Amino acid sequence: MPRSPSSPAFWRSPLRGPWFTSVLGVVLLAGITVLFVTGLLSYAAYNPDLSPVNDQTPDKGLLGFYLFSWPTHPSWLYRLTQGVHVTLGIALIPVLLAKLWSVVPKLFALPPARSLAHALERLSLLLLVGGGLFEFTTGVLNVQLDYIFPGSFYPLHFYGAWVFFAAFLAHAVLKTPLALRNLRHIRDEQPSGGGKLVSPNPAEPTVSRRGALGVVGGGSLLLLATTAGRSFDGPLRETAVLAPHGGPEPGGGPGGFQINKTAAYAGISQTETGAEAWRLVVTGRDGRSVRLARPQLLQLALHSSALPIACVEGWSTSDQWWRGVRLRDLAALVGHDDPVDVFVESLQRHGAFRRAALRANQVADPRSLLALFVNGEDLTPDHGYPARVIVPAAPGVLNTKWVARMTFGDL
Repeated sequence: MPRSPSSPAFWRSPLRGPWFTSVLGVVLLAGITVLFVTGLLSYAAYNPDLSPVNDQTPDKGLLGFYLFSWPTHPSWLYRLTQGVHVTLGIALIPVLLAKLWSVVPKLFALPPARSLAHALERLSLLLLVGGGLFEFTTGVLNVQLDYIFPGSFYPLHFYGAWVFFAAFLAHAVLKTPLALRNLRHIRDEQPSGGGKLVSPNPAEPTVSRRGALGVVGGGSLLLLATTAGRSFDGPLRETAVLAPHGGPEPGGGPGGFQINKTAAYAGISQTETGAEAWRLVVTGRDGRSVRLARPQLLQLALHSSALPIACVEGWSTSDQWWRGVRLRDLAALVGHDDPVDVFVESLQRHGAFRRAALRANQVADPRSLLALFVNGEDLTPDHGYPARVIVPAAPGVLNTKWVARMTFGDL
């Protein structure tokens, strides 16, 4: 028996073949394209070109060419795009692993490079495999809130996505025509252009290729069923057993919906949010500034908005009923009759996104509020009491809690 992985006879599984690999490749072609597009949309939703405060990848250069002011309509836009991104990414894991397994003989083929073109193809394959494993691994760890990798998730995942997708695109251009030809010949497992995927000495099959595809598809459906529920409310949310946000909501009553950071985690004490200590500082044109206690905010015109919260980890809530002061009315208090950008600072002293910037179009939306109430009651400490920002379609981290200062003006 061959002892070297570089020998075609070393790999004896009868499942490997051009058709099996092509089916998995076509699924990944569609799925990874959707993942890349929704990932770029998530990056745009953070408005990293708005202000250095929001920019988690300051050296992106030309990679930020597509950035634009994230819209506020429809209000569930980010809930949809990020829910699809995370749920689809997890569901594709069995397909990705099966695809890598199906082509593993090619990774050990000798000689490493028969020509310059072949060397470039092998390099793109290395970037494709390494980039795919890196992107899916960091994505899953982020969903689970396990930041065991060095550095910040945002630049690692962002740059990794561009490297991976560039290799993926090059591979797709080279291999898609061959994959489509293989799919037309379901029963033909001879490697017509398929390389050394078919073993010259296959072992006895224990399952058919269609059965193997059924196992892969079943695994994807299982992951879908145990992940997708966190984008919904009610009984479906209980099915998200693989997600850290799939269990019971924090408490009951008006504030009984999902959160990421608690007041205790953020180091927010009742002393600094109490009526005697807390004041909202609003600054605007020509340095004009006002200080408002919560009773003074309650004397301003209050408005209500039904808006969800959606997070980069893929979870979201249904519409909650928020009530508070419109952001554009606060801008008018300090001399900005036309809505402008705003820089929001929290009482939170440490951690990412304790400060955030919002675009003028987000301030202008009449549903954008400095919320004081949710679902008919005062905000709970964990939901940002005494005041928090809520903006339609914005990622959850930009809906700053425990707001202490708001600075209006062009950023």
